[in-house]
Amino acid sequence: MQAVILAAGRGTRMNELTTAIPKPMLEVSGKSLLEYKFDALPDHIDDVVLIVGYLGDVIRQKFGALYGNKRITYVEQERMDGTAGALWHAKSILRDRFLIMMGDDIYAKEDVGHCVEDSSSWKLLVQALPQMRRAGSVQLDEEGLITDIIESKEEDAVRMESGLASTNLYVLDTRIFSFPPVEKHEGSLEYGLPQTVVSASKKLGIQFEPIFTQKWIQITSPNDLVGAAEMLKNNGF
Repeated sequence: MQAVILAAGRGTRMNELTTAIPKPMLEVSGKSLLEYKFDALPDHIDDVVLIVGYLGDVIRQKFGALYGNKRITYVEQERMDGTAGALWHAKSILRDRFLIMMGDDIYAKEDVGHCVEDSSSWKLLVQALPQMRRAGSVQLDEEGLITDIIESKEEDAVRMESGLASTNLYVLDTRIFSFPPVEKHEGSLEYGLPQTVVSASKKLGIQFEPIFTQKWIQITSPNDLVGAAEMLKNNGF
């Protein structure tokens, strides 16, 4: 099985921390955010596709072609056209089912394992939050399947209400590429993965299943790096 890690962005909210390195290379407790992703992958995922862009050579020089026994293939996202745009750059090298992870957030190995268990459905790791902050709001139907992921059009908007948050960790398959990528919102220059997956699942009649966690660590600002170290210590990642 393959894993796709979206690691092309700079992380502008990190300010000067990402002047010399891309956000996925920032460290928490002595380990880069990308290494947390690699270490969370089950053994049977032995092929990692890294979507790189901003200062991508820093990532290439650090990891090369292997991480342990996992092969790494690099794909350049030359134009920052959104998360769906990033995935479409890897379309030609993806096979069957694959995992998608963001290059900055931290996920627990056990959660990744639950998500990649055999199934014909598509999956999304979700977490109930007391404050949504910038997370996409996941909507479920009466059967508990995902019907929508609502994101704010204002990228810097911080929502204080509670809700079910998308962690942006997906398990999809190549059927996604039979459906065109969808704009984040009307007139946007970026194509959003949440919008595309929701639309494609409905169009293709594929069940879109939530997998619940309490261990997602969202990294959006410098303060989150400090909080992440404490969470890792307390949650036993």
